Amino acid sequence: MSDSVKYLLEENKAPKFWYNINADLPSPPPPPLHPGTKQPAGPDDFAPLFPMSLIMQEVSTEREIEIPEPVREIYKQWRPSPLYRARRLEKYLDTPAKIYYKYEGVSPTGSHKPNTAVPQAFFNKEEGVKKIYTETGAGQWGSSLAFAGQMFGIDIEVFMVKVSFDQKPYRKFMMQSFGAKCNPSPSEITDFGKKLINEDSNNPGSLGIAISEAIEATVKSGGVAKYSLGSVLGHVLMHQTINGNEAILQMEQTGDYPDIIVGCTGGGSNLSGLMFPFLGQQLRGGKKIDIIGCEPLSCPSFTKGKYAYDHGDMAMMTPLIKMHTLGSAFLPPANHSGGLRYHGMSYHLSHLYNLGLMRAKAYGQKECFEAGVTFSKQEGIIPAPEANHAVKGAIDAALECKSKGESKTILFNLCGHGHFDMQAYADYFDNKLSEDVYNESEVNKALESLPKVA
Repeated sequence: MSDSVKYLLEENKAPKFWYNINADLPSPPPPPLHPGTKQPAGPDDFAPLFPMSLIMQEVSTEREIEIPEPVREIYKQWRPSPLYRARRLEKYLDTPAKIYYKYEGVSPTGSHKPNTAVPQAFFNKEEGVKKIYTETGAGQWGSSLAFAGQMFGIDIEVFMVKVSFDQKPYRKFMMQSFGAKCNPSPSEITDFGKKLINEDSNNPGSLGIAISEAIEATVKSGGVAKYSLGSVLGHVLMHQTINGNEAILQMEQTGDYPDIIVGCTGGGSNLSGLMFPFLGQQLRGGKKIDIIGCEPLSCPSFTKGKYAYDHGDMAMMTPLIKMHTLGSAFLPPANHSGGLRYHGMSYHLSHLYNLGLMRAKAYGQKECFEAGVTFSKQEGIIPAPEANHAVKGAIDAALECKSKGESKTILFNLCGHGHFDMQAYADYFDNKLSEDVYNESEVNKALESLPKVA
């Protein structure tokens, strides 16, 4: 067994395919529904928003989908990303567990998001799209699509959740550096944004609101622009599996294989990208893995949400997706993990959770920042607030191994660095972080407005 700390994959061994979990699921997830007819939505229903190539990836059941050469060339700027053995953290925790993490903070924008931003921009470019609207929570997705748009000559306009827009100005400047336009959401640009501002000028925004604004802007473009999403949908999660495909090869170098895989969950792209290829091996007869999604205590769609058809946005413009949801009308409390403040969850992850193929834990932001500081002191990397949830989940799993005297192998996805989030760390050090509060009454109120689906 290797004593190394860092495991690198040679560039010429980089995977040339994404993995499509649809090929191995024991049963398909419930299909998206047209919001008007409540019937299964077809490719034409998605055509106003997405290029047909991405729509066909969404419904494909092929196990492997080839990564286009232009995408692989751009991936080479940071991929393959490193796999680390967290030996100092293991020693600090005094655990018999072995802890590995796949580090996605080496990308141009410091997170895992370019893994899907680049192919989405490529497929839009292939179909002649000149402009893309999108939303972003903490700014990782918005800056990644801005980077990808610049690579392929596409104009990008982003609606950034207002609380994050104010907390993380450098993410906005990063988007501008890549040539994109960034608007606080809710904004005065869309009818839905104006309506919310008139109702409450201090509305902090949410991903559900920002999605609504981006979709409204896309629809009003008259076919000139398309819309792009950074999480939740199947093609997005599939693009992220470049990470897990690499990790399989790197774990072979270590001589280990994960017993436990941990990731943070807001819409689902971080956890899915790492674990889908491993879960695919399990579903084809391989070793069973304990998969843990870690979500914020104030927005716990897995642990407190209802598995039901719901809209992906607050204005209820999107197709209906069966997912674990807190209700599209739910406005999550403002916290520093902006990328996890989403009322719903990927319909693939929701389906896996419902089948018992994964589990979830909810954590408060104070305990997550405590875990992040512990990790940074031992491993020298300061995680993004979202990634701190995965760090907390991995530390908890390692301490559980310690209490039981079990030497299990833990693998988690460190989806980004916290270099643009130092104000959040300052608030933690100054004891200014509010503890997450789960507002059950607001969730129950939002769930009452769920669409009625037979």
